[in-house]
Amino acid sequence: MTNLELYPTIEKSEIQEIKILQEQKLLETLSYIRQHSPFYKQLFEAVNIRIDDIQTLEDLVQLPVTTKDDLQKHNQDFFCIPSHDIVDYSTTSGTLGDPVTFGLSDQDLERLAYNEAISFACAGIRKGDVVQMITTIDKRFMAGLAYFLGLRKMGASVIRMGPGIPELQWDSIFRYQPKYLITVPSFLLKMIDYAEKNGIDYKNSSIYGAVCIGEGIKDQDFTDNILSQKIKEKWDIQLFSTYASTEMSTAFTECEYQKGGHHHPELIIAEILDNDNNPVQEGESGELTITTLGVQAMPLLRFKTGDIVKSHTEPCACGRTTMRLGPVIGRKQHMIKYKGTTLYPPAMNDILNDFQGILCYQIVIISNEIGLDEIIIKVSLENSEEQFVTAIRDHFRAKLRVSPKIETVDFEVLSKIVFNPKSRKPITFVDLR
Repeated sequence: MTNLELYPTIEKSEIQEIKILQEQKLLETLSYIRQHSPFYKQLFEAVNIRIDDIQTLEDLVQLPVTTKDDLQKHNQDFFCIPSHDIVDYSTTSGTLGDPVTFGLSDQDLERLAYNEAISFACAGIRKGDVVQMITTIDKRFMAGLAYFLGLRKMGASVIRMGPGIPELQWDSIFRYQPKYLITVPSFLLKMIDYAEKNGIDYKNSSIYGAVCIGEGIKDQDFTDNILSQKIKEKWDIQLFSTYASTEMSTAFTECEYQKGGHHHPELIIAEILDNDNNPVQEGESGELTITTLGVQAMPLLRFKTGDIVKSHTEPCACGRTTMRLGPVIGRKQHMIKYKGTTLYPPAMNDILNDFQGILCYQIVIISNEIGLDEIIIKVSLENSEEQFVTAIRDHFRAKLRVSPKIETVDFEVLSKIVFNPKSRKPITFVDLR
């Protein structure tokens, strides 16, 4: 890709120009869906929607939203192309237990590669840089494939290490001298711990930065959260947030100023909606709802991601004028009402990450015998003294005004549950309601 392609001019254009482009692509998407999507054709007829009435971004509110339940119950009806035109199958978690299947055409894979290439370029990765992928590329996982395709498209060199095994990660780092890592950020702490215990001079490695996936590293004001602070206290590297999902086939990635993930307006329309599916007021949080642009196999209209976010519309210091997404506040389905207080797991993660003596943890939410939410926090500790457990409980009370039940679990037992080899990232939250 040329520099012009890696840094699309539309992202630094006037807001009105961006709106015109998005509306043009929206009309193309609606026309395509009306012709090819069994699900949306039936939906438009059922609710008497006239697609020709949808001309602007503001008109989107006339369309019903699409939910994860819709994807689960009508998976095949979302496909707009025959099976012989699908070149890759990916899956994502469904609401009813079984995974939801996504198919990608050759054109969709090209779009996916373009998205990741411009996203990595936004974070500062350049042609010729060596990048170590500490994420799976198999198991029907779209993200790992997307990272590889994007890095290849932009001309970077890729080391496909996969997750886990700190010893092999360090061997690869010192053997091939990568500049960037792509990883779940909490794994960086495991790498640091291994390096310190085995005399590895990690502070003088080739690593400049890490693109962090799957876990938040920023607070709402874009300062480093506890997890990010713990990493940087040990290892002076740059950490860049990126946010995406299988359904979106698009990423929101931070630039060097690290003030939120940048929107790619040629690839996706993003709305922030309230509980009534109307746009929130400027600066308010709501559920990210997306319309994919240019997707051939499984385009989505007004898909509710379940993630609660805020948008930031002031121009970025990097020159981009596109909207930026702030850190995910929480998942709507993971919202917890506990003793009159509304909680999201990221807030509890921050508190647990604040303690040096916690080896690993898992937050479990259950419904009690009268139907109320209960929080059980399972922890493995370096020192299981009761005073330490009390300190954790007191910290929760001070920060969140609640005091959850805390259970200590042997590290050998809990670590196998949290770092399950069948899971793409640590299982630190389980909702059993």
